[in-house]
Amino acid sequence: MKDTYFFAVDLGATSGRTILGKVIDQKIELREITRFPNHIIQSCNRFYWDILALYHEILNGLKIISKENIEISSIGIDTWGVDVVFIDKNGEILSNPYSYRDPCTIDSPAQLFKKVSKEKVYGNTGIQIMNFNTLFQLFAQKQRNCQALEASDKILFMPDALSYLLTGKMVTEYTIASTSQMLNANKREFDEELLNEIGISKDKFAPIVFPGHIIGNLSKEVQEITGLSDIPVIAVAGHDTASAVAAVPAKDDHFAYLSSGTWSLMGIENSDAIINENSFKENFTNEGGIQGTIRFLKNICGMWLLERCRAEWEKEHNYSYPELIDAALKAEPFKYIINPDSPCFANPSSMIDAIKSYCKQTSQPVPTTYGEITRCIFESLALRYRQVFTTLTNLSGKEINVLHIIGGGSKNALLNQLTSNALGIEVVAGPSEATAIGNIMIQAMSSGIVSDIKSMRTLIKDSIDTVAYQPEDGELWGKAYDKYLTLFRNDI
Repeated sequence: MKDTYFFAVDLGATSGRTILGKVIDQKIELREITRFPNHIIQSCNRFYWDILALYHEILNGLKIISKENIEISSIGIDTWGVDVVFIDKNGEILSNPYSYRDPCTIDSPAQLFKKVSKEKVYGNTGIQIMNFNTLFQLFAQKQRNCQALEASDKILFMPDALSYLLTGKMVTEYTIASTSQMLNANKREFDEELLNEIGISKDKFAPIVFPGHIIGNLSKEVQEITGLSDIPVIAVAGHDTASAVAAVPAKDDHFAYLSSGTWSLMGIENSDAIINENSFKENFTNEGGIQGTIRFLKNICGMWLLERCRAEWEKEHNYSYPELIDAALKAEPFKYIINPDSPCFANPSSMIDAIKSYCKQTSQPVPTTYGEITRCIFESLALRYRQVFTTLTNLSGKEINVLHIIGGGSKNALLNQLTSNALGIEVVAGPSEATAIGNIMIQAMSSGIVSDIKSMRTLIKDSIDTVAYQPEDGELWGKAYDKYLTLFRNDI
């Protein structure tokens, strides 16, 4: 079988990569072509993304492919969610896109809920209420008479805007649009009732397409710049988490996933949205997946806690992950437990002091060493995962017999084992490069190499090494979970 190459662009909120994927003998191989920073730019009290810098980096990656005479079959782009780009009637970008971290949306939900209830917004969209969702961004910009929005002919989400720069064709990819809180979760189209409430016409958006759709071919301009031919650009799962979940190497649909990194996202794939009073109360969200699936999930604090502690420890010693894990294993288990999603850990000036203060105020011993703090974080995350997993199964009514951990956090063997212990089910870790693999495999599905999710996941499963963890010490973890729930109910 001839080697088939695909080009993936994977853009996160702090960095981006271009990746070459090769499918050979029904297996996939990855090679990173370029890696580059993605900076938020602050100017005039606003926060922006430099979209042309990102476009420039994509072109650089394509130029390398051209120089190496690699014949790629297609190109796909995934990014973070919610942010948009304004395009005028001449097809030109009106301004750099605002970042979701721009402070103008802080009060937007409260202001919009004066016009339409919070329950109505959630009931129509199934998306958890977060002030930076596109719905609230556009409402805030409309309220402040944003001239770029007023002059826009089309509003494109980030991956769609970059695909437009490559092809000259405009689309709205479904999974990225589903993060906006502007899609009706059941109809899978823009909710005109909510758009009317914020004063935005549905005509401002390009037609919705689904993962696997061919957006168009590289424009003549891009062909001249890169030296490539008229290669098709595919609408992959434009939201990076959607691409990552597509790469879960599951053997059937009785699984949950945990996309593990700085933040953790735990959920299931479902055929329909789950929108009811309980899902609203528990703040679960319904985002688009591939082949008509819904990703029913919950956002959880992840390795953010340890990353912040490491930054403080670096002032005295740059502890490696093996050092931290070795020290954690030597610390006494279940002596210190926190609620990782407590507001006090959102962005404290000192994460170490915040953890110590939480333990003191909840009448626990106070951790002092880096090993004790690391163990506290890992065990607390595992217990929080159990709590969310329990709610997830109750809300969905789905039998789940395995948790797939994907993303960078899947390399953390200790946390993986603790998570298996806490949940009492098998945990399968890998792939760590889930987003890039999902992006590439959706391109492979578009090209006909694989036919559906099942065959795609079979190919992924045959291509990567995963590690399975079996639950241990169930009784001890049951007692620790009871302690955690008491702390959670009385959270400060």
